[in-house]
Amino acid sequence: MKNQVGRLISGFMILFLCLGAYLYFTQETNAQGEKKSRKILYYRNPMDPSITSATFMKDSMGMDYIPVYEETEEQLSEKSTPGLTVKISQDQQRLIGVKTEPVTVRALMRMIRTVAKIAYDPELYKAEQELIQAVKLKEELKSDSSPEITDRISALVDAATLKLKLQGLSDEQIADLKTKTESDRSLIISDSATPFVWAYLTIYEYDLDLVKVGSHVTLKTLAFPGEEFSGRIVAIDPVLDMNTRSVRARVKIDNPQAKLKPGMYGDAFTHIDLGVQLAVPKEAVLDTGIRKIVYLDLGKGQFAAREVELGPEAIALVDGQELKFFPVIKGIKENEVVVTSGNFLIDSQSQLTGGMSALWGGATEIKQETPMSGEGEVKAQHRH
Repeated sequence: MKNQVGRLISGFMILFLCLGAYLYFTQETNAQGEKKSRKILYYRNPMDPSITSATFMKDSMGMDYIPVYEETEEQLSEKSTPGLTVKISQDQQRLIGVKTEPVTVRALMRMIRTVAKIAYDPELYKAEQELIQAVKLKEELKSDSSPEITDRISALVDAATLKLKLQGLSDEQIADLKTKTESDRSLIISDSATPFVWAYLTIYEYDLDLVKVGSHVTLKTLAFPGEEFSGRIVAIDPVLDMNTRSVRARVKIDNPQAKLKPGMYGDAFTHIDLGVQLAVPKEAVLDTGIRKIVYLDLGKGQFAAREVELGPEAIALVDGQELKFFPVIKGIKENEVVVTSGNFLIDSQSQLTGGMSALWGGATEIKQETPMSGEGEVKAQHRH
């Protein structure tokens, strides 16, 4: 009995809300406070705006179809406005907290954060020693040995050189080793005699086009939470690890007080300069997973959805703070004004007032396989 009463009460509440919404959408107030009717063109399914009906009806869940008016349809068909358009009053904008910002060019950079390990590498230490000894032996026997012995020693030098290359040393480092009398002790110990250490960074495949030899690195450790250690990338391994899809970069880190010890872990930060580019704030972008949408402020309460093509996330200094942006590839121009706060609610308002949600359109796109090529192709599916 209680369940039946509860269902009746819920039904009356839904009916009351639907009636209120219907009265709201079928009337508007003119400047004198009078009510006047608006022409209804058709009705949209409240859960899927791509489904329409010429007459009022309910969906399978009992929800009323939403009326679409003549004025709304005119706004959606404006040729001067790319994308979907919605009108929101100043009071509504204040209520949902709409904020806007012009799209401008900015000096962008990318911060790559990865794990670092202070090198403790006895194997590399021994490999370096092999090269040093082979070069030394070659010099000692240079004038007193037969051609056969000379060739064998040269082969030892070549083998030791290749071994070091495979372990990530650059040609410059190997050439420098050939002039040394002993291996780099910083690979196995940290003391006052070694004012620097080597750190190994993990660089993932998607960052390889940005990270270069010579890039500056800042290192932070748990052992010294308030300190930063600086260095530069000296070499990058020539072979990609197939399991982690990454390569190892060798960084020479200043360590004058011998605080960094072999085997320590830390966080490494590399800032990559991306140059000056047109950029849109990250907060302005609505990502459907297939498309990226921004809402443009056209003035006079008009907002239009615009699909954009963007580059990877970047950062820019704004008033001394690092803020997140996306470099613009295409879709918007400099000085166009985008919504940076309240854009999701604007998109929702578009659907509530009988328009088409830009995000909803993205959600109805599915990935289909092209029979001829066998490759995935994104297509938009629409029902009428």
